[in-house]
Amino acid sequence: MPDQPQGSRARLVEAAIDVVRTKGYTAARVEDICAAAGVTKGSFFHHFDSKDALALAAADQWRGCADAIFAAAGCDDLADPLDRLMAYLAFRRAMMTGDLAQWTCFAGTVIQETYRTHRHLSDACQASIAEHSDAVAAIIAEAMRRYGIEGDWTAPSLARHIQAVLQGAFILAKGEGQAAVAVESIDHLRRYVALLFRRPIG
Repeated sequence: MPDQPQGSRARLVEAAIDVVRTKGYTAARVEDICAAAGVTKGSFFHHFDSKDALALAAADQWRGCADAIFAAAGCDDLADPLDRLMAYLAFRRAMMTGDLAQWTCFAGTVIQETYRTHRHLSDACQASIAEHSDAVAAIIAEAMRRYGIEGDWTAPSLARHIQAVLQGAFILAKGEGQAAVAVESIDHLRRYVALLFRRPIG
């Protein structure tokens, strides 16, 4: 059956995210992505001029998917901003099950490989991480106001630290081939945040 234009484009973008998370950006070949998407190479070049062009579309898709995943988690439904922050961290921990490629970060993977060689891809992926970090920073700032927390740190700096721990946890998990080391990192992060806000953690 011939490829359906819109369907095949969407499948290519989804496949690019999965293949890059599994193999890395450099090792991900157009042929691998086409095979994963179930489309022909001709269909690929109908939609995209190059692997880089597909990666840019995937970065945009990743941003939207990540937003939807965290919106669906229900953390934002909690009235207390500190509860929202701790629920967010607990949700990130809970995601760390099953195949590593299904819960590690597409954007972080691309940045690690392309920050010198494909700056436009690195910048697009960094925009996704930065946007997410800004959303977390807004929750932290609200929690700081509510609980009267002051210090030599800021909401944006803590949000960036949270993202740094998460990205580092992904790398450690890939290195060891299992999630336990990443879960351990998130547990330390949760304890650290709880200490900053003087909240006991179970």
